Amino acid sequence: MTVMAGAITAVICVVVSVLLIVGIRGRAADYQREQATESALELVSQIKRGRLPQVLDASDVVAVQVISPRGTVVSGSDNVRTRPPLATFRPSRDRVYAVRELCPPAGLHGCMNVVAFRVYQPDGDWYVYAADRAVPWYVNAALLTFLLCATLLTVLLVALKTWRTVDATLAPVDAIRAELAEITATKSGRRVPVPENRDEIRLLAEAANATLDRLDAALERQRRFTSDASHDLRSPIAGARAELEEALLYPEEVDWPRTGRSVLQSLDRLQAIVTDLLELARLDAAAWSGQETVDLAALVSIELARTERAKKVVPDLREHATVRGDRLKLVRLFTNLLDNAERHAESRIDVVVREDGDDAVLEVIDDGTGVSPENREVVFQRFARLQDSLDRDKNGTGLGLPIAREVAKAHGGTLTIEDSPRRGARFVLRVPKAKPS
Repeated sequence: MTVMAGAITAVICVVVSVLLIVGIRGRAADYQREQATESALELVSQIKRGRLPQVLDASDVVAVQVISPRGTVVSGSDNVRTRPPLATFRPSRDRVYAVRELCPPAGLHGCMNVVAFRVYQPDGDWYVYAADRAVPWYVNAALLTFLLCATLLTVLLVALKTWRTVDATLAPVDAIRAELAEITATKSGRRVPVPENRDEIRLLAEAANATLDRLDAALERQRRFTSDASHDLRSPIAGARAELEEALLYPEEVDWPRTGRSVLQSLDRLQAIVTDLLELARLDAAAWSGQETVDLAALVSIELARTERAKKVVPDLREHATVRGDRLKLVRLFTNLLDNAERHAESRIDVVVREDGDDAVLEVIDDGTGVSPENREVVFQRFARLQDSLDRDKNGTGLGLPIAREVAKAHGGTLTIEDSPRRGARFVLRVPKAKPS
C-alpha cells in the first residue's frame, strides 16, 4: 500500500509539474516576445522620425538590426551591427510583422525568437529585426530543480504517512491474530482485543468474539455431555458388575435366574443409552436418510394404531398438515413425546394435529402434574431428569426430549412446552408446512 500510494503521488506530482512548466513556459515566451516587439517598435518609431543611430541599445533583447531597402545592415546592436542580417524572412505583403524561431539566427548561437517588422518609407520598405532567446522546455534550471525536489519530498512524506497509517491500522489486526493463535481447546476462555475506533476492524473483533462465545458454549456443552454420558453409562455397568461379583463370591447361594434378569435389565438400560447417544450424534451431524412429504395426521394415526397404550389417547387430527422431512425421525419425535406423556399422565393423553398459518402443529397434552415454567427448558437438556420423572421411571435415559427437540430443529421447526388449558404438560411442535409442488 505504501508503494502504491507513493507511485500514485509521484504520478500526480509529475502531472502537476508538467502543467506548471507548460503554463510558466507559455507566460515566459509571451513576455520575451513582447520585449522583442517593444524593442522593434521603438526602432520603427525612430526610423519614421529619421533619428536612427548607428549603434542601437539592446538592453531588453539579445540583438536588434535595421535593414535598408537595399538589404544592407544600416544600424544594429554591438553584437550584430557589422554582421549579416539576422534573418532572411519578411512579413507578407498584407502584414506588418512576423515572428519565427530560428536555431540559430545568423551570427548568434542557440535558438531564438526573431520578430520582423516592415516599415514603409518613400525610398522602399525597411525591415527591423529583434532577436531574443527562446524559452527552453524546462523554462530554467532553478524551476526544474525546485519541482524535482518538491516532487521527491511530497512522495517521501506521503509514503511515510501511508506506512505509519497502515501500520497503525493493521496493529489491531495483528493483535487479533496473535490472540487467536493462542486460543486452544484448553485455553478457550480468551477473547480478542476490541479496538476503540468504530470501524471495520472493530466489527471484525466483535464477530471473532461472538464466534468464540459460540465455540465456548459448544465446548461447554460437549464437556457437560461427556460428563453426563460417562456417568449414565457407568451406572448400569457398575450395577451389572456388582451383581456378578456378588454372585461369584457365593455361587451356591445365588438365585441365578434373578441375577440374570437383573444383569439383563442393566444391559437393556445401557443399550437404550447407547442407542439414544448414537441418534443424537446422527442428528448433530445432520445425517439425513432423505426428505419426503409427510402428512402429520396420517403419521400420528398409523403410530397410534400400531401400539397399545396404558393411558387413554384422544386424537384430534385435521388434514392438510403436511411437512417436508424424514418420516422415521418424525416418528421418533412423536413416540418420544407420547412415551413422556404416558409416563406422567394420570389417565388421558390428547394428541392434536392442526394448521397455524404457514406451520403444521402437533400437540401432545397429558393430565399429569405438568412442568413448572422454570423447568421448561431444563427438561430439554441432555441427561436432565426432574425428580418427578425419576420417581416414575428410574430406568429412563434423559435423552428422549433432547432427541425430539433436535429432530424439530433439523426440520426447521421448534419444540416447546406451553401453557395447557387444563392441568398437565402441553408439548407443542411447530414445523413449516410443505410448499405445494
